[in-house]
Amino acid sequence: MAQSTKKSLTPSSVADIRQAELQYFKETQKKKTKRYKKVRLSRSLWGDVILLLFLLAFGAFSAYPLLFTITNSLKGLDEIFVFPPRLFPRNITFDNFVDLFNLIGNTQIPISRYFVNTLTITLFGTAGHVLFASLAAYPLAKRRFPGRHLINQLVVYSLMFSAAVTAIPSYMIISWFGLIDTQAAIIIPAFGFTLGLFLMRQFMNVIPDELLEASKIDGANEYQTFFLVVMPLVKPAWLTLIILLFQQLWGTDGGNYIFTENLKPLSYALRQIVAGGVARTGTAAAVTVIMLVVPIGVFIFNQTKMLDTMAHSGLK
Repeated sequence: MAQSTKKSLTPSSVADIRQAELQYFKETQKKKTKRYKKVRLSRSLWGDVILLLFLLAFGAFSAYPLLFTITNSLKGLDEIFVFPPRLFPRNITFDNFVDLFNLIGNTQIPISRYFVNTLTITLFGTAGHVLFASLAAYPLAKRRFPGRHLINQLVVYSLMFSAAVTAIPSYMIISWFGLIDTQAAIIIPAFGFTLGLFLMRQFMNVIPDELLEASKIDGANEYQTFFLVVMPLVKPAWLTLIILLFQQLWGTDGGNYIFTENLKPLSYALRQIVAGGVARTGTAAAVTVIMLVVPIGVFIFNQTKMLDTMAHSGLK
């Protein structure tokens, strides 16, 4: 009986694929070096100083809203309503955070329940979106089949519609599937955000077909090629998706989909707390800071990995 020549993916096969990736990266870097040698910028010391000051000015302009939000939470009501507003408080106080935690402790449902709901929606929605967007983008980028270009065009066209335009159709579809008043009403639609599909497809388009052919020669099936070759190369793309979708889902309040109090996320509870009028303006500033801490932390953590991956993968 003739034996099959198909092999399983072994550590040596993976090493060969990695070696091919490294060779591709070196060749790309050589081309970039040659191009940069041809075009050199002749900039003086004063030019560098002016450019540095220009970047510092724009950096300060971008960081001002975040800094003002943080310092505003450390002000009393007498300083919050001062006009013109001051950036730094004269008398730093943590009363806003104390009042917030006191109000949280008086809620009928424990705040931990709201936090678990938010964590469930955010983690499952983000993970599902990255997985489904990657699986859908792979054949659109690296396979040829009838209707492929039409699907790609529809994906691009869908990016032009705002959420307000599709709000009613989305609600009707979710209602037909019986997902109203469940956390799945937010999690499942997050799987189909076309921005992630477009971003993943753009990154996968630049992966050399030779790498995929090499993995097939070594005996890898489609799933092994996808998870062991393609996904590591497009790591900057799915890390970017994690940042974008995590931030979006973390701030959701359930909207018109969740009505049961036990299923509502943390942002809903915090917004109800600060809806007490002008007297809770300081508490509202503390809520804003708390809601910003986690998304900013996720961004800072993933930003280093994104830059490191882009520098070593040769993909832009």
